[in-house]
Amino acid sequence: WLGAFLLVLAYFLLVHHDLTSRTKFYQFMNLFGSLLLGINAFYNDAFPSFVSNVIWVLIALYGIRKIFKYR
Repeated sequence: WLGAFLLVLAYFLLVHHDLTSRTKFYQFMNLFGSLLLGINAFYNDAFPSFVSNVIWVLIALYGIRKIFKYR
């Protein structure tokens, strides 16, 4: 549940203009949320969900890399 909460909260804060996609907080919420959901999906043999969360993790890592590279 924590992973789902983090992803939904990150999206809500983005839409509500409290965060931008260029903040570390937003990217780390996406990273940890998708990691937790991906782990859960893997252990429950929900492989389409697992793959989509792995992709989400990679996108979050790319965003984090960009933030730290261009600081």
